[in-house]
Amino acid sequence: MPAGSRGGLRLWTEQAAGLMAALGIEYYAVVGHSMGGAVALALAAARPQQVTRVVAVSTMGAPGAPLSADLDAVWSAPAGPIGARDMLSRLVLDQALVTDSAVEARATAMRAGEAAFASLFPPPRARWVDELTLSAQTLAAVRAPVLLVHGAEDRVTPLETAAQPLLEHLADVRLHVLDRCGHVPAIEHPEEFRHLLSCFLSPDRGH
Repeated sequence: MPAGSRGGLRLWTEQAAGLMAALGIEYYAVVGHSMGGAVALALAAARPQQVTRVVAVSTMGAPGAPLSADLDAVWSAPAGPIGARDMLSRLVLDQALVTDSAVEARATAMRAGEAAFASLFPPPRARWVDELTLSAQTLAAVRAPVLLVHGAEDRVTPLETAAQPLLEHLADVRLHVLDRCGHVPAIEHPEEFRHLLSCFLSPDRGH
């Protein structure tokens, strides 16, 4: 099913909630990256009594966020080394991370899932960003504390259009911006990223 078909975000949210129910876990924190951030926020809105905290990293979902040129390119990258290198170069600020081994691994993964990935975001792709957008009403329903983690130089989901607009819609939110960082903070700043999550998700953290 294409990501943007009616019910795409709703389906992923229901699947996540269903998984936790099947595992018998009543209360849980949710961490999501990019479009996973939108799913995490949607899950928190749908299950306010169960989701205890949310971490949305380089997140999508902000009202009015446009399709960036780099996200369009990532979603349309052809399977293979050329597409893999182009995709990785857009995801990170530090181009030294775009190594031959990283490109090879990404290309292998892209070829393995080529048909499935292509079916997720067929053109025109702006509609899929719209489908991942959370309404002001949905965001207002999020009661869990939210940590937004974003790279200052993120070109895929730019800080100004992706993270900052969420600040006015979420009841309990804080934004941590990492300098010299693109779309994948966990890779570009792994130690600081782990520290942020560890502190925020600690059971004895005060609200």
